[in-house]
Amino acid sequence: MGSTAESIVLGIIQGLTEFLPISSTAHLVIVPDLFNWQSPLLNSLTFDVALHLGTLLAVVIYFFNDTLDLIAGFVRGIYKRSFNSDIRTKFSLIVFLGTIPAGFFGVLLEKWVETKFRTPAVLAAALIGVGILMWYAEKRAKRIKKLDSMTIKDAFIIGFSQAMALIPGTSRSGITISSGLLLGYDREEAARFSFLLSIPVIAGAALLKLRIFIHGIPPGEIAPLALGTIFSALFGFLAIELFLKYLKRHTMNAFVWYRFLFAAVIIIFLYIK
Repeated sequence: MGSTAESIVLGIIQGLTEFLPISSTAHLVIVPDLFNWQSPLLNSLTFDVALHLGTLLAVVIYFFNDTLDLIAGFVRGIYKRSFNSDIRTKFSLIVFLGTIPAGFFGVLLEKWVETKFRTPAVLAAALIGVGILMWYAEKRAKRIKKLDSMTIKDAFIIGFSQAMALIPGTSRSGITISSGLLLGYDREEAARFSFLLSIPVIAGAALLKLRIFIHGIPPGEIAPLALGTIFSALFGFLAIELFLKYLKRHTMNAFVWYRFLFAAVIIIFLYIK
């Protein structure tokens, strides 16, 4: 399979797994190894940034009005020197504060996590561990709170759980939605907050690596890179739409079993390799 087809496949995988609670990193690490894909592009930081730009585009477009409200509310709060003037302004501060833990630990531990934790053993352990957390959260969930009752304390708790998603195999959506459920929030509301919370984090990570992205495109690889980004955006948008509809009627337990199955595949792969 050529690098163009491989980049499209990985773009689709990134789009789907970034927002479903099954870990995009685990899939992007294991799939190329399983199929022995050797393209330098696929293993480059440039390609990784491109795929994340695709999913950033997906979530911003899907929540476009919410994103504008958050920006306007935050600017209004700074201008008025108060974030208590209305619900939207207060919620913009809550989202901003909720992103601080992931931003802080992301900058502090980025290189260490990328070099030490991207191993099959860590991926399998995180898939199983967070899978158990997701199951427990569903079992204990009261699902009575809405986002308009979100407190700064709750936002920080969910924000710290998002920081845990730096560990490959965790899943940003899986651990943040589970945290929301354990705090008493409705399942769909918890997912919505999870996606809104991801926008500043994904954008910040992409901006930090944008210089590497611009100067790191290999000769002749612009088309595969662009296609990977486009398919990541398209399938990311689709994943958000379908996942939110799914959560209206179903628990996350199907994804829990998928995580366990994928972890088993990784463990078997460890022994075979």
